[in-house]
Amino acid sequence: MKKVYSRPKSLRNVSMHYCPGCGHSIIHRLIAELLDEMNLQDQAICVPPAGCAVLAYNYIDIDMVEAPHGRATAVATGVKRVRPDNLVFSYQGDGDLAAIGTAEALHAANRGEHITVIFVNNAVYGMTGGQMAPTSLIGQKTTTSPHGRTVANEGPPIRVCELMAQLGGPSYLERVSVSSPAGVRKTKAAIKKAFEYQIKKSGFSLVEILSPCPTNWKMDAMASCAWIDEVMAKEFPLGVIKEVQC
Repeated sequence: MKKVYSRPKSLRNVSMHYCPGCGHSIIHRLIAELLDEMNLQDQAICVPPAGCAVLAYNYIDIDMVEAPHGRATAVATGVKRVRPDNLVFSYQGDGDLAAIGTAEALHAANRGEHITVIFVNNAVYGMTGGQMAPTSLIGQKTTTSPHGRTVANEGPPIRVCELMAQLGGPSYLERVSVSSPAGVRKTKAAIKKAFEYQIKKSGFSLVEILSPCPTNWKMDAMASCAWIDEVMAKEFPLGVIKEVQC
């Protein structure tokens, strides 16, 4: 019988705490698969800040450095500068990177730091109660925008990849999703490319992943994936936003 599934060595054999339908568990597995396939488990250092993935160290079996809320790219910069031969990546949500961590993320990108950012965009603050995030869509109802986000009150959603693309430092920026099997495959390929950019010391790389949050979106898992494809991806177009040949 052909073996079609096995747990990656870099993924701990424990139950995850994420809500049913959450995209974090999918992304964790993809990272673990790549660490195995690229023989990077012993070289990788992940920097997760506050947010739903703050307990990533329970699941991905590599060295982890916890960062204060929003400061993951700053911490990752420090780690990479003293450990230049390690693969250093942050794992951040949109409420973290695009709000309290905007300054740290943009300046790390502008400097062209040789780090990778895995940026999980679910258009809402997940861990703290479903509040509106900088990436929440116009009309999206959250606990702090019960009537829906408006341009007049909160401004339009922030497109992180397009914003960073205007800077000189980033070498590779791509937006993908985990809302379908095809999307999952593209996400894995994007993360691999981002890691390769870092290994070649070719500058700052970021992969933005549109990820479902059924609990805070008040949808089931299938409807959440459909919402990404039919609504969210129109505001945040998928594809390579910037790529400098390394």
